[in-house]
Parts: sequence; structure tokens; C-alpha cells
Amino acid sequence: MSEADNLSSPVGRPYLVFVDDNFHYMDDEYRYCAGSFWTASEAVSVCRQIVDEYLASAFVPGMGAAELLSSYKMFGEDPFIIGSRIERIFSAWDYAEVRCSQMCERE
Repeated sequence: MSEADNLSSPVGRPYLVFVDDNFHYMDDEYRYCAGSFWTASEAVSVCRQIVDEYLASAFVPGMGAAELLSSYKMFGEDPFIIGSRIERIFSAWDYAEVRCSQMCERE
């Protein structure tokens, strides 16, 4: 049985956002719950904010997208959503790749 099978959403909210630490890959000790939400849209927004906060803190003017993405994959937080549907709602790594390109092309 997975961790998700043992959880019930607070107040019946169907979307839970959990956050893993990329630096401590596969170590559940560093996982935390960032909240529960009524809609997938709310949950995705929180996940994007978590990724954006790391990218903003790690970005250095002149940095390339690949370098920023590498930093994120090594040290950033990796939010994910457990929802009422089986499908994947959000991929932090995919989102980070797009954001890195956007941030670094402005330089």
C-alpha cells in the first residue's frame, strides 16, 4: 500500500500537494504536505509557485537554461499532486524546464 492510499484529504479536499527534496531523492523523511485543495487548478498553482521560488533564488544573470535546470534537479523542491484521478496532473521537472528557458532567454 502506498503513502497516498493511507491519506484522506483534510476537509474532503480532493487534491493534496506533497513536496519531495531533489537533493534527498527517494528519501521520504524529507517529504512534506504543502496543503489540500478543492481544485486541480489550485494545486497546480501551488506547485508552480514552489518551483518558481527555487528558480528565482538560484538564478544568476547570464546563467544558461541548462545550468539553471540542472541546479533545480539537484537542489530544488519537487512538488507533486495526489488527486481523485489517476492521471498525472503536474510535472515539476517539465514545468521547471519551460520556466528555465523563459527566465534565461530574457538575459
